Amino acid sequence: MRRTVQFQAPERGAEQESRRGETRQPEPLRTEFGFELPRGYVDESGTVHRSGVMRLATARDELVPLRDDRVRENSAYLSVVLISRVVTRIGTVEDIHPGVIEDLFASDLAFLQDFYRRINAEGHTRAAVNCPSCHEEFTVDLAGGRLGES
Repeated sequence: MRRTVQFQAPERGAEQESRRGETRQPEPLRTEFGFELPRGYVDESGTVHRSGVMRLATARDELVPLRDDRVRENSAYLSVVLISRVVTRIGTVEDIHPGVIEDLFASDLAFLQDFYRRINAEGHTRAAVNCPSCHEEFTVDLAGGRLGES
């Protein structure tokens, strides 16, 4: 079941707007975030799928996996079940289940775990990084684009 909901922030009163001298339109709440896997999911026919979509997690998404027997036997399996609940698409693959997540390369699973944490705990997909050559600090968006794109 896929739901996309757009919430609007409550409007500020005219008194607050006039004090700040600005008029802002409320931004809708993003519930889905696109991403690019570092390596990609290789399906049974050998096709590599890299782009995908992850939605925000609900309380149910975090609670249901705790009743899963695989998670009870091995707590490390929790992230596999949880990620499979919130990733809605990888390439053309829309039936995302724990088996698909199990078949990801370890670097792609680590990427999705970090991506999950960023969008659910921090509310954004940006990360602060340092250039290894010049040591300049800048921000990158983990959600997308090809190398070199901003």
